[in-house]
Order: sequence, then structure tokens, then C-alpha cells
Amino acid sequence: MLMAAFAPAMGRAYAARRNHDLGPADRGNVSMLSPWVRRRLVLESELVAAALDAHGPAAAEKFVQEVFWRSYWKGWLEMRPSVWTAYRLGVARDREAADPEALRAAEAGETGIACFDAWARELETTGYLHNHARMWFASIWIFTLGLPWRLGADLFLRRLLDGDPASNTLSWRWVAGLHTTGKRYVADPGNIATYTGGRYRPGPGELARAPAPLVEDAPAPAPAPIGPAGRLDPGAPCALLITEEDLTPETLGLELGGMRATAALSMTDARSDAPVSPLVSAFDRGALADAAARAQAAGAPAAELLRNVAAEDLVGWARRARAPQIATGWVPVGPVRDWLDAAAPALRQAGMRLVMLRRPWDDAVWPHATAGFFRVKREIPALLRRLL
Repeated sequence: MLMAAFAPAMGRAYAARRNHDLGPADRGNVSMLSPWVRRRLVLESELVAAALDAHGPAAAEKFVQEVFWRSYWKGWLEMRPSVWTAYRLGVARDREAADPEALRAAEAGETGIACFDAWARELETTGYLHNHARMWFASIWIFTLGLPWRLGADLFLRRLLDGDPASNTLSWRWVAGLHTTGKRYVADPGNIATYTGGRYRPGPGELARAPAPLVEDAPAPAPAPIGPAGRLDPGAPCALLITEEDLTPETLGLELGGMRATAALSMTDARSDAPVSPLVSAFDRGALADAAARAQAAGAPAAELLRNVAAEDLVGWARRARAPQIATGWVPVGPVRDWLDAAAPALRQAGMRLVMLRRPWDDAVWPHATAGFFRVKREIPALLRRLL
């Protein structure tokens, strides 16, 4: 198992070497677990427990913090869903206004900036970029190439195996200077040379040196309270819906043997109005099939695949199962949630309830994501005592 294999490196070695992007052939300094964590094939609690068991809280501190960063992004966006809505609307506008040749060259890795072009090709062929490379890439995209940040975020969401609506969108906003107002991230040639082991050395004047941060028309809204999780009616028949947002249904506390039906909802193409990488599509298909198989092994009925369906198809599936309520893991803000929210009126009209079950980890961490990461960071010791 990947998590067990990397556990010995989750301590001080990770803290010392995590920022080094040594190339696709040398990824031993990072876990490469993010595609599984993003879909909850590996749970945050499992990952943190593995690090603490192997190294203790002091040595594992940096690795543990990185796990909490992902939860911070999710909680921050969960309390400000309008930021996601504005991003989606902005992508469409930006695509219409952008220079098509400049956009094509950047996506294809044909800009003439050696490091950027190599990362663009690595992203396309592997579905992965080191986190430090993601920051450099985003900074060059925004400040050197002058391309719209939302189109860069859209590219990542389409091509990264771990593409996540919250961490991806908000990380791009952070680089641009929109998340923490006025504080943008500038790709520095010396930093790139140091942390790529000298593989790349951008020349004088090749990268923007002191760009101004981007400015939004309106600041991000104040955080709104996260609504309560759903509660199942124990006396009503129930069907199970599996989505890419939570692929361990057997750990949701459900009586899977009592489900009337199971469906696996495939919504990969909803990430963008542009084509999604075949690598991402294939990973999602395999992950959904694996989750459905595990649910069936735990007693649930064999799953029916629902792929890019209309709301009426979801209603029809539940009606055939004679299930007035549908249970699923919590679907956070993003394209799958957009689709489910749009389907809600049809479900209500049919007399059906969609019940999203939220995990204790999210209930504990998300409410602290009201501002910067520091508010979550200072709560980590208490959160660990509560959750592990």
C-alpha cells in the first residue's frame, strides 16, 4: 500500500526535502498519495495517524500540517460557495477573451520558457506536478505570460489526477494575490534553480520580477455557517449514491446490506467546458468501480453506473429502487455539488430526499477555516486529540 510504503518518510526527512522538485524520476521525497486522498480512497485521519505512529507529533508536524491544508481549503470554500460560482462564470468569460494562440502555446508547453514548458508537458503526460512546481507554473502563467488565472486553474482541474475544486481554485487565487489580499507569489529564478537541483535556471529578464497582485471587482464574502449534515430516516427505504468526492462508502456508518440499490455517479466531464484529460477520466472510472466493488462486498447491491446524467435519470433510478431517500457521502462545493443542487427540485417533486453524510473530520476542521490557515494550524493539537 502506498501509504504504508511512504510512512517511514513522513517525518523529518519529509520536512527537509518536501520542497525539492527533482523531476518525474525522483519523487521519493513526496507521498504521491494526493489522487487517493482527494477522492477519500485514503482518509485524512488514516494518513495523519500513520505519520504520528511512525514519527510522533514533533517529527511529523510538517506532514500533518500539509494534510490539514487540504481540509482548510475545503472548509474555506464551503463557507464561501459564491467564490466557486464566480470562478466558473469567469472561466467562460476568460476563454472568450483570451488570445487563443497564447493559451494554446501555454497549455502545450511551447512558450519558450524551458521550466514552464517542461511542467506543462509533465502535467499532460503524467497528471501530476510537484506542489512547488504548481506554484511556479501558476506564477509564470499569471505574471509572465499574462494569461487569466482562471484558465490556468481550469487547466489544472482538467489535467491533475488530484484536481480538487477547493485546493486548486484557492491555490491559484493565492498565487494571484486574491486569497490573501495583496500577497502574491512570484516565481524566482534562484528559487527555481535551487529547488530543481539546477535542472532549470531561468535567465535574466525571462520571468516577471515584481508584478502587482491581481485585484478583484469585489472581495471574497465573509464566511457563512456551514449547514447541518443530513440525517437518514431509519424507517424509510434507502439507496446508496457513490460519487468521486467520497469513495469509501463502507466507512460512512451505513447499513449497506439494507440498501435498496447502489449507483455510481460519474461526473468527471463536469469539471470544465473543455476536454478533461483521459488520465483523469480513467482514474475516476477505476476509482468509482473500486468503491462500488467494496460497497458490494460489504453487502450493498451491485452498482448501476450513472454517467453525466440528467436529474430525471437519478430520480428514475431511485424510483425503480422504491427508495424515497438517497444516502451519499458529503459532496463539498464543486461541479458534482453543482449538479446535485440542480437536481434537487426534481428529487423534491418526486418526493425523494438526498441525504449527504458529513464525516467527523470535516465537522471538526472546517469551522476553523474562517480566515487564513493559521487559525486551523493553531487548533491542530486539539483537533488531533478529538479525532484520533
